[in-house]
Amino acid sequence: VLGVASFHGGLTVPTPEELKTCKARFLILHGADDPLVKPEEIAAFTGAMRQGGADWQMVWFGGAVHSFTSPGAGSDKSRGVAYDPKAAARSWRYMLVFLKEIFSE
Repeated sequence: VLGVASFHGGLTVPTPEELKTCKARFLILHGADDPLVKPEEIAAFTGAMRQGGADWQMVWFGGAVHSFTSPGAGSDKSRGVAYDPKAAARSWRYMLVFLKEIFSE
C-alpha cells in the first residue's frame, strides 16, 4: 500500500510498531466541525503519527461536519452529518494531488 486517504473517517490510533513497518503515506480529510470525532481522538492520532515518523497530512474543512462528501447525508449540519458540496469538491482535489504524488514517483 503506497497511500491511504480518509474522507471524514474515524481516527484509529496506530501503534508505534505498526508505524515502523508501514511505508504508506496518509491523507486525512476532515470536517472541522465533525462532532463524531472527538478532539482527544484527533490529538491521540496526530501524536502517534508524529511519534511514529509517519508521512502524513491532515486537511481541515471549515464548517464541514461528518459525511461532507455524501449527498445522501442531507444538508442539516445541526445533526452533525451533512453534505457540503464545497468541502466535497476541495477534498477531492486534495486526493487527486495526493494520488499524483504517490504514483508519479
